[in-house]
Amino acid sequence: MQKVKYKNLTWIYFPEPDADDVLAIQKKYHLHPLVIEEFSTPTLRPKATEYDNCLYLSIHIPLFDTQIQTTYPGEIDIVITKDALITSNDHPIYQLTDLFEKLKSDPKERAERMNQSPGALLRYIIEMLLESCFAKLDHISEKLDHIETEIFAGHEKEMVFEISVVKRDILNFRRTMKPQRSVLESLSQKDFHLIERELKPYFQDLIGTNIRIWNNLESAKETIESLEATNNSLLSNKLDMTMKVLTIFSAVLLPLTVYSNILAMSAHIPFGDNPYGFWIHMGIMFVIGAITVFIFKVRKWL
Repeated sequence: MQKVKYKNLTWIYFPEPDADDVLAIQKKYHLHPLVIEEFSTPTLRPKATEYDNCLYLSIHIPLFDTQIQTTYPGEIDIVITKDALITSNDHPIYQLTDLFEKLKSDPKERAERMNQSPGALLRYIIEMLLESCFAKLDHISEKLDHIETEIFAGHEKEMVFEISVVKRDILNFRRTMKPQRSVLESLSQKDFHLIERELKPYFQDLIGTNIRIWNNLESAKETIESLEATNNSLLSNKLDMTMKVLTIFSAVLLPLTVYSNILAMSAHIPFGDNPYGFWIHMGIMFVIGAITVFIFKVRKWL
């Protein structure tokens, strides 16, 4: 457990809290047992709940797993009291850690960000976390550009898996971001006694940021679906062309096969005694093949 203090405001930050940390927080700030339970167990849905002496928030931000190449939700539990902001997260969130370390080491930054109230510091933290999503969206856009380039470079087969990975990433991103709007709406519309009225327009502005992120996700979703449809169309066209070539090849060989089988059934092979018999039959087979191709051309099957 770590903390940084400026005047009457304290930010207590403990990533991946253990039982001793939770017990110490409960004793010092007399938190409701339900809040302590929230710290100890994962919360699947974001929420904002007010108690007698504190406000509890649970929010999720999209984090990226480089091993499986997909986004997953990182939970942040936040408690606001009259003079403290308490945060806890179940996964490492470098943006939050960097901000805490910056406030801890930079007196000027600390004076700027912690000179008001816990609610104002909360607003800044949420804004910073939302703004960090745009970098992830830019990364998705780069992937989409790469996929588009590769598709039209003739690498449709290789892009099937890449498209699936990006689709899953966008889907998980959307599943993480959409429920957060309800918490932001609660902070901007409800009268929580620990959130000052003058902060409501700022939380309303965060809803706009959330909408911009969602619009970007919608655009990415439509783009990847269009690229997938294009890729499937090109793959299907290539498969059709391959099957067409194989079918024509088989159709040309069919009369030649029949001709050779007829020769095999004959007791006496025509031109069998001719020293040029082999080449005569090869010429006949060539003519039959040419006639077959000519018929295909006339029928416009080629």
